[in-house]
Amino acid sequence: MSRKKMYRLLAFILFTFALLGIVVSVELNRYTNRSEKQSNGKELNTVDLENTARESKGTDEDTDAVTEDTSTKEGDSVTGSPSAPVNGTAENTQEDDSIPWEDIVLLFSGDINLTDYIQSKYNSDGIDGILSADLQEEFKNAHIAMINQEFAFTTRGTPAPDKQYTFRVDPKYVQIFKDMGVDIVALANNHTMDYGIVGLTDSFDTLTDAGIKYAGAGNNITEAREIKYFDVGDKRIAYLAASRVIPEPGWNAYSDKAGMLTTYDPTFLIEDIKTAKAESDFVVVYVHWGLEKNEFPKEYQRNLAKQYIDAGVDLIVGSHPHVLQGIEYYNGKPIVYSLGNFMFYPSINRNAVLKVTLNEQGEANVRLIPGKTENTRTYELDGKEDRTEFYRYMTGISFGIEFDGEGNVILN
Repeated sequence: MSRKKMYRLLAFILFTFALLGIVVSVELNRYTNRSEKQSNGKELNTVDLENTARESKGTDEDTDAVTEDTSTKEGDSVTGSPSAPVNGTAENTQEDDSIPWEDIVLLFSGDINLTDYIQSKYNSDGIDGILSADLQEEFKNAHIAMINQEFAFTTRGTPAPDKQYTFRVDPKYVQIFKDMGVDIVALANNHTMDYGIVGLTDSFDTLTDAGIKYAGAGNNITEAREIKYFDVGDKRIAYLAASRVIPEPGWNAYSDKAGMLTTYDPTFLIEDIKTAKAESDFVVVYVHWGLEKNEFPKEYQRNLAKQYIDAGVDLIVGSHPHVLQGIEYYNGKPIVYSLGNFMFYPSINRNAVLKVTLNEQGEANVRLIPGKTENTRTYELDGKEDRTEFYRYMTGISFGIEFDGEGNVILN
């Protein structure tokens, strides 16, 4: 084949391929346009149907939406949403399989004063040197643990005049509370202002920085009366604290002065109990009262306790006597008059941890865990004879109750 013919053949082939490309391009454009029209038609049909449905319903849907929004309480979870599963679907069936109920454990100890003895033992041996492993476990396994702080966290201030004993602790030892697993402390007592208002406010700062709540004291009376809430699952627990023992009236909180809530006149505390009852599932009052070294409550303690329970309290825990006092029930609600000293002196013959377990119906099982302090270390009694003697003693100073072998309270 001559070179001229070869060039003509090559030109024909190129022209044929170019023509084929044009045809393919045209057909692709026609197909694409047809698909877009079909898609647009479906969207328009859907919009038309939705518009028709809205017009037929009028403004009822909008009115219902406004009503639902305004009826939702602040802090409540909104249960309805556009993506919420319909009843009967697989997704909804899974959500209905709720998590099994876990009983709520509340733990309490009595007076704690982190004395020089305790600080020295803690410095050398850590938390194990001052609290046994089994009691540490009880604190850490509790949902909420509360103690009475019988001192000021401060290195400042001057001792209160005409006071035999004044207690303060370097704020760095708040680490002991953190190691224990303390969640909230009562500050309404006769020692947290031993070093004046500055000692009290330093305690506020120390506890806040450590992530520990406090009750019964504040920068003014409003703060001192503040209810402290804890949410555990779908239950809300409320805590209040007040003192019936202060050395002089200047320890009271006022509208423009720091101090504590007192309950010589229980009016404020009773008002706050009623508020807490309306806003929670279980109300605790920790009160500082009674006569030191007296294992039986004074008549005023029993009278105040009844007033608190009539107002809505579910559990009363007491301190101040520095010894254990008995337990009594009024209208089905437990009153633990005094838990005594928990960490205070190098040796304490009897002390206890109060363990309250709430079931799903809000019913409280009350248990006393017996303890003792030797060589500045607090531990649980484990000998059968020691435990039996402890519960025999507690039954003798209580009212209408006894204990089983595990320390659970049984009503007579």
